[in-house]
Amino acid sequence: MQSFSDSYKKAGVDITAGYKAVELMKKHIASTMTSGVCSDVGGFGGLFELDLTGISKPVLVSGTDGVGTKLKMAFLMDKHDTVGIDCVAMCVNDIICCGAKPLFFLDYIACGRNIPERIADIVKGVAEGCVQSGAALIGGETAEMPGFYPVDEYDLAGYSTGVVDKEKIVDNSTMQEGDVIIGLPSSGVHSNGFSLVRKVFDVENKDIKAPVEELGGKSVGETLLTPTRIYVKPVLALLDEVKVKGISHITGGGFYENIPRSIPSGLCAKIEKKNIKVLPIFDLIAKTGSIPERDMFNTFNMGVGMSITVAKEDAEKSLEILKANGEDAYIIGEIVKDEENKIVLL
Repeated sequence: MQSFSDSYKKAGVDITAGYKAVELMKKHIASTMTSGVCSDVGGFGGLFELDLTGISKPVLVSGTDGVGTKLKMAFLMDKHDTVGIDCVAMCVNDIICCGAKPLFFLDYIACGRNIPERIADIVKGVAEGCVQSGAALIGGETAEMPGFYPVDEYDLAGYSTGVVDKEKIVDNSTMQEGDVIIGLPSSGVHSNGFSLVRKVFDVENKDIKAPVEELGGKSVGETLLTPTRIYVKPVLALLDEVKVKGISHITGGGFYENIPRSIPSGLCAKIEKKNIKVLPIFDLIAKTGSIPERDMFNTFNMGVGMSITVAKEDAEKSLEILKANGEDAYIIGEIVKDEENKIVLL
C-alpha cells in the first residue's frame, strides 16, 4: 500500500506527487549510472564503490553550490530542463581545479508545490550535467515547502565528490614567471552575476522573449538561460599529458577574484584584455546598464569560463589537446613577478 496522508495534502504537501516525480525522473537518473554505483533510487543514502586502480594515495575532493537567481530566468521563461546542468557545472568545474575526477552527484530541490513534470525536467538537466562530467547521480531530495516558497518557484542546489591521486593534485607550487595562461571559452553568463543581470534588463517588467539583433536573433531570456559549460573531460584529458600548474573556475567575482586564487604570492597573472573573445551578451549588458569595464571583469566571466596555467614550452601541446577535446582554447596572458598584485588586466 502506497503512503498517503489526506491531512498532509490539505496542508499543501502532496506525497503522491513526489512518488510520480520519482517515477518520471528514473529514466534520466539511469543515464548517469557508472560502474561504481551500488544503490538504486529511493534509499536513505547513495552508495558508491571507489575504483582505486592506478591511484596510490586517493584524496577525495568535494564541492557544493546552487544555481542562484538565474532560476528567476527559468521561471520567467517557463523552461526548467537546463538549470540542472548549471547546478552540476558549478560543482564539478570547481573540483576539477584540484585535478579531481568527479565520481558522483546529489541534488536538492525545494519547491512551493511539487509539480512532477517540472521536477522531472529539472532532474533531466541534472542528469545531462552528470553525463557531461562523467559523474553518477546517486541521490537527492525534493522538499515540498508550501508557504515558504511561492507555488511556482523552487530552489536548486547540489553536491559532488571526486577523487585525485595525492601526487597529482593541481597546486601552484611550481608556477613561475613566464608560464602561460590559457582561457577556455564560456557558453555565456553561466550562473553568476544574475542579480546584476536581472536589474540591467529589468527582466520582470520587460519583454525578454523578443529577438535581439546583437544576440544573433536570440532573445535575452534564451541567451541568459544558456547552460554553464562543463570543462571536466577536456581538462582531465589535458592533465593526463601535461603538467598543469594552476586552474581557476571563473565564477562570481569574475577575473579579479578567481584567477588570483590559483596564483602564489610574489607572482601575478598579466591578462591581455585585447585577447579576450568577449561574447555579445556581455557587450549588451555593459551597454544597457552602463556598467564600467572594471566592474564587468569583476563580476562576469566575459567569455572565459576557466583559466589554465602551464609552462611556456607546454602551451602549444596544451592548446592542441584542449582543441582535440572540443575546447576552442587560446592564450589570454602570462605569469609575471609582482609583489603587490596577483592579477593585472592590460
